[in-house]
Amino acid sequence: MRDQRLSGVLALILTIIVLGVTTTPGDATTFAFRTLDGSGNNLRHPDWGRANTLYLRVAPTNYADGISSMANGPSIRYVSNRVFNDIGQNIFSKDGVTQWGWVWGQFIDHDFGLRDERPAESAPIGFDQADPLEGFTNDLGAIGFARTPAAPGTGVSTPRQQVNTLSSYIDASNVYGVDRNRLEWLRVGPVDGDMSNNGPRLMLTDDGFLPRVGARGDPSTAPAMDLMGPLAGMPNNAVVAGDVRANENIALTSLHTLFAREHNRIVASLPSSLSAEERFQIARRVVGAEIEYITYTQFLPALGVRLDPYHGYDPAVNPGLSNEFAVVGYRAHSMIHGEFDTTVPAGTYTDAQLAAFAAQQVAVEPDGDQVTLEIPLAAAFGNPDLLQDLGLGPVFQSLSQRQYENDEQIDNALRSVLFQIPKPGIADPSVCGVPLVNPDCFSGVSDLGAIDVARGRDHGLPTYNDLRRAYGLAPKTSFVDVTGEATQSFPADPLIDAQDPINDPNILDFVELRDAKGNLVAPGSTQAEEEVVTAVRRTTLAARLKAVYGDVDRLDAFVGMVSERHVKHTEFGELQLAIWTKQFTALRDGDRFFYRNDPVLRVIYQAFGIDYRLTVAEIVELNTGVTLQRDVFKFAGE
Repeated sequence: MRDQRLSGVLALILTIIVLGVTTTPGDATTFAFRTLDGSGNNLRHPDWGRANTLYLRVAPTNYADGISSMANGPSIRYVSNRVFNDIGQNIFSKDGVTQWGWVWGQFIDHDFGLRDERPAESAPIGFDQADPLEGFTNDLGAIGFARTPAAPGTGVSTPRQQVNTLSSYIDASNVYGVDRNRLEWLRVGPVDGDMSNNGPRLMLTDDGFLPRVGARGDPSTAPAMDLMGPLAGMPNNAVVAGDVRANENIALTSLHTLFAREHNRIVASLPSSLSAEERFQIARRVVGAEIEYITYTQFLPALGVRLDPYHGYDPAVNPGLSNEFAVVGYRAHSMIHGEFDTTVPAGTYTDAQLAAFAAQQVAVEPDGDQVTLEIPLAAAFGNPDLLQDLGLGPVFQSLSQRQYENDEQIDNALRSVLFQIPKPGIADPSVCGVPLVNPDCFSGVSDLGAIDVARGRDHGLPTYNDLRRAYGLAPKTSFVDVTGEATQSFPADPLIDAQDPINDPNILDFVELRDAKGNLVAPGSTQAEEEVVTAVRRTTLAARLKAVYGDVDRLDAFVGMVSERHVKHTEFGELQLAIWTKQFTALRDGDRFFYRNDPVLRVIYQAFGIDYRLTVAEIVELNTGVTLQRDVFKFAGE
């Protein structure tokens, strides 16, 4: 009798997964599987959410000429030096969100959004070496910036639009890609254009890491991957994954590796009586559901995003990514920690390995029977070799520390030396990035905060108050209304030039630091590096914004958004919270395959005991043996 039931279930799985019949959603016997590019998810509107379609617009476009020219505004590096500049002071999440927050956020960003990266018009961001608040040298003279190409048929007589090259759905395209050629390369088996002879597993190295571009021979035949940092000079070291950005940093690469392992773990648990394609599609479906489940039940709640109750799939909801979300709302780069700290038992690495780490800017600190590694973000960019040398476990454990507060301040690892490696002639690279980025180590400037502002102007996004109006929020009438501070005037302070305060570096001084318990923290102390969650500067943010912009209605949307006072018990101000709430609701309600609407997941569980309802910690332990706290998104230590 049991064999008959199993046979019936297998036949049902075969019908569901292989035939892919598309009829009434909710009928387990006819529910289709996801296409790679997201097409056909909505039966009435098969292009909704599909890769290579336009970003949606919530607000009218804002171009200087009404069609394509970038809007004017204050010099962006000038803004960055006065608003984004954290002068090396770490300020951590008040709500105890760990570094898993920004890492998971980046991982799913690479699942649902990627603008056309081909460079269009060059629009360099000005750099003024004489700026009294400038601490870096830029031998290039400007910060490189290229506009996003205009979508075909736009930007000439109609407003310029942009293309999202990924499926907008949370569908694990960061693991599998959005086209058959990339997926065939990633799967075990020949690359001959015939998917029917592929194995069910994803290709990994013998020790369980992502394959390099040369894994199948000629690296030039591998799927394209973005190159940054050391990879710019050593492109054959790049690993290959479902998304082109998988090499960006070791934490991101570790998540790509984890879910490739998770796919193979699920495949290994399925009966061999199933075909290779059946096992592949079952594992892909479960992995996609796991990523959705973690996002909606763990990640979003940890950041304070609370959605209205789910009432099931709504075919009238377009799940496409909005330009406002992709270019402004989902930019939370201040959360990104400037380093990864991990402590391992002495003897975990050989002396030669520790010396090799130190040569890559990693600070190595032996302490009795333990060794602490402080890995600056600059060393983690474009460095899959470092991940393989460290191992997944230590990287995952490093993410248990608090992430930075989601505010207007951005670490210099991103605000000044993004993707760069120390210039030649630095005798000891380990002094370049821990605990502070050393400007003397770098000869160029690449400012992610400035690029965020420029991208908003590039994509024709509205000003801050107009964006608030588009999301149903009242406009702000003053800069203190934005920041929640007491004044937007500079203080009468003998340390500040009263005639020209906005150009006095002392306006950025921190005059009070406190930890999560409200205790004062001494500037320059170890506590100041590791425990500060609130800080007071010599001048208010509102005063600096007023001096830079003059009129609150001129505020760039990104700058205004990150300057807002947070909604209680969230990591966001009103505007960013509204943008996230609207987009993640659409991604949920407009997805026919959302895990809560997918009866096939229940069938898979009944037939094979495979459950998608796992925490990040459980998936890590299943695939690495490393034990983490159950809720990895919340800081456990005090």
